[in-house]
Amino acid sequence: MAQDTEPHRALAHTPLEDAQAFVLGTVLCALGVHFLTSDGLITGQTAGLAVLLSYLSPLSFAVWFFVVNLPFYVLGWMRMGPRFVVKTGIAVTLVSVLSTLLPGWITLDSVSPWLSATLAGAVTGMGLIVIFRHGASLGGIGILALWLQERLGVQAGWVQLGFDGVLFVIAGAVLDLWLVAASLLGAAIVNIIVAVNHRRDRYVGR
Repeated sequence: MAQDTEPHRALAHTPLEDAQAFVLGTVLCALGVHFLTSDGLITGQTAGLAVLLSYLSPLSFAVWFFVVNLPFYVLGWMRMGPRFVVKTGIAVTLVSVLSTLLPGWITLDSVSPWLSATLAGAVTGMGLIVIFRHGASLGGIGILALWLQERLGVQAGWVQLGFDGVLFVIAGAVLDLWLVAASLLGAAIVNIIVAVNHRRDRYVGR
């Protein structure tokens, strides 16, 4: 029997499929934020910056997350196009809104910081994969990293790692070091889940 050698062509998502994915992905990411903020933890990238700023100011994570992403939309428009930016803007807005609502729906008491960090990393990683596969992101440093790699030849991974390094150093100066250590575990889990499950050679575009 002849083997089918035709390449698999990815089918475009319908608006309804995008809508359900955005709800699922953003709910998971907002739940991850709820686990973090309930125990005074942080994470990496733009979300981590927004969480840290919410601890240091009267403004909430939702406000900071929406605001700090605004400058990156310009780079996203230049590099990824308007469709990507619109979808990303929707995803960021949904996470901001849901992270405000979830504490009123779910109360977390007496949860170990290490368990909170683990669960936050797990649900956030899965939420990001859903969002990525529907042509969006949660904005931020990832867009800047890709732009710097394209313009200056600086590896995007190193840019993101450097940002997270500075973020966690600052967090270590203002937060309990035990909580920062637990936060590092959660951030590592996010990156591992995305790295294993969002590979172009195995899953994306097949």
